[in-house]
Amino acid sequence: MGPTASGKTDLALAISRRYRVEVISVDSALIYRGMDIGTAKPDEDFLQQLPHFLIDIRNPDQSYSAAEFRRDALDLMQQITERGNTPLLVGGTMLYFKVLLEGIAEIPAVPEAIRAAILDAAAKDGWASMHARLEQVDPISAERIHPNHAQRIQRALEVYEATGEPLSSFHATQQKTSFPYSTLQIALGCERELLHQRIERRFRQMVAQGFVQELEQLRSRWPLNSDMPSMRAVGYRQAWQHIDGELSHDEFIERGCAATRQLAKRQLTWLRKWQDLHWLSVSAAPVIEETPQHGAWQNELSKIQTLCDEVGISIAE
Repeated sequence: MGPTASGKTDLALAISRRYRVEVISVDSALIYRGMDIGTAKPDEDFLQQLPHFLIDIRNPDQSYSAAEFRRDALDLMQQITERGNTPLLVGGTMLYFKVLLEGIAEIPAVPEAIRAAILDAAAKDGWASMHARLEQVDPISAERIHPNHAQRIQRALEVYEATGEPLSSFHATQQKTSFPYSTLQIALGCERELLHQRIERRFRQMVAQGFVQELEQLRSRWPLNSDMPSMRAVGYRQAWQHIDGELSHDEFIERGCAATRQLAKRQLTWLRKWQDLHWLSVSAAPVIEETPQHGAWQNELSKIQTLCDEVGISIAE
C-alpha cells in the first residue's frame, strides 16, 4: 500500500525478481480500458515483465464496486496459491483493501437505468440538491457523506432507488467476514516534500505524453460525462475542464497536481489509522520514472523478508 507516486509498482517488480509472486492490482482507476496515460498505468513492456490482474477489466462508461473487487480478488488469490505462488496485492485504493480484509454488506446490483437517471438529475440540479434528496430518504447516510462527495451521494441514492431500503440499513446489518489468508501488510512512506516533487514530475510527464489527447479520444469513443466514476479518477476532471475551455493549460497542470496531492493526503490518512501495518521508508529509493535496477531495492527486500519471518509468512521463492 502507499500514497500515489511513492514507488509501489517499482517495488513490486523488485519483489517479483526475488520471489514467485503474481500481482493483483488494487487500484480503482487502472481497471478502465483506454485510461493509460492519466492513470500512470504500467506500459506493455512493464506488464510483460510483471503481469497484473484486474487491469483493463471495464470500459470507462461502466462501473465496478468494492464488492466486485473483493469477489474477483479472492478468486484470483485462490488460483495463484493453487499454482504454488504468492499473491501480491499492490495499489492505493484503500477502500478496496478494507473491503477485501473485512468484507462488505451484500447489496443487490443496481440497474444501469437507475444509475443513469441519478447522474442525469445531478447534471440538471447539482449535487447539493441530490444530497438534500438523500437527507429525505436516508438521513443517516446523508449525515456521514459530505455534500461535495458526489460519488458517495450517487451510491447511496442508487441503493435506495434500486432496493427501497437506505444504504445505512445494509451497513447496519453488515458482519465482518473471515479472510482466508495470513497477510503481511506493508506501506511505503515518503517524505512530504519528496512525494510532492514526484507527483508534480509525474503529472507533467503524463501531460507531455498526451494525457489530454487520451481523454479526447475516450470522449469520442464512449458516452462519458464528468460525473462518471472513471472520470472522477484524479486528474481527469481537470483534463475535462481544460478540454471544455474552463481551465488554461497552466491551470490544468496546477489543479491536477493539487488534486493528486490531495489524493495522497487522503491515502495517508487511511494508512495512519491502519492496524497491523509495517512502514518502509522509500526516501532513498529510485525516482518513480526509473526502471528499478538489480539491487536498487535490496534494503527494502531484506526488511520484507525479516518481517515475513517475524509474522510467520512464507513467500514462494
